[in-house]
Amino acid sequence: MAAEMLSYIDRKSPVHQLTGVTKLICFILWSTAAMLTYDTRILLFLFLISILIFIISKIKLEEILFVLLFILVFLFINNVAIYVFSPQEGVKIYGSSHVLFEISGRYNVTLEQLFYQLNITLKYFTVIPAALLFIVTTHPSEFAASLNRIGVSYRISYAVSLALRYIPDVQRDFRNIARAQQARGLDMSRKEKLPKRIKNAASILAPLILSSLNKIDTISNAMELRGFGKNKKRTWYSARPFQKSDYFAIALFSILFIVTLIITFHDGSRFYNPF
Repeated sequence: MAAEMLSYIDRKSPVHQLTGVTKLICFILWSTAAMLTYDTRILLFLFLISILIFIISKIKLEEILFVLLFILVFLFINNVAIYVFSPQEGVKIYGSSHVLFEISGRYNVTLEQLFYQLNITLKYFTVIPAALLFIVTTHPSEFAASLNRIGVSYRISYAVSLALRYIPDVQRDFRNIARAQQARGLDMSRKEKLPKRIKNAASILAPLILSSLNKIDTISNAMELRGFGKNKKRTWYSARPFQKSDYFAIALFSILFIVTLIITFHDGSRFYNPF
């Protein structure tokens, strides 16, 4: 069976060996640095580092390809929306205007706007691979323990863990229900016209929702019977002590974060202006 989307993928890699707390702290530092800076040089460097970390993790591209394609579609829509609602944003930021060609009214294509949207795209390319790696290389139970260790309530931590565990279950239920419907003559193949395929796919939602609600009720009853939430603290079976590699990773990402902030704000602006 194919690997589930956004579920834990077990591998023997340096990334997997890090504790959940370490990966969470590193991801927070990484995403904060990428979101604060608009320096193209820094974003390109972070993007290359994210590719290197992805290779080290031994996660195959096809295992997260569907999610990446979905994000790329969203990124394209986001870029179009930025241009539609603010076609001169780059001109305002960089203080110059190099028009490539006119379209209509205030809508023209400038180097400044293209450069600004390039930086937006690089932000996505920098943060998204790290986010996906964090999800697929961290076991849900260990992730919950990590959240609790940095101060998040164990009730909230456990809810996040259940949500991550439930994503593969929903996918399996969807496939099973789809196969059952197809066995009854419901065609969702490419042989059927697109509107009919969408209508047939929608008929899967009702049994999927009912199945999900039934599982939620079962889990809720089981947790209530075991007295979940009675005590203020709890222990975690999946929690792991820090190793040398954890301290090294946190130190490395902390230094990278500080250097990024220094380079970004050394002249009082977050934007690198090549114009």
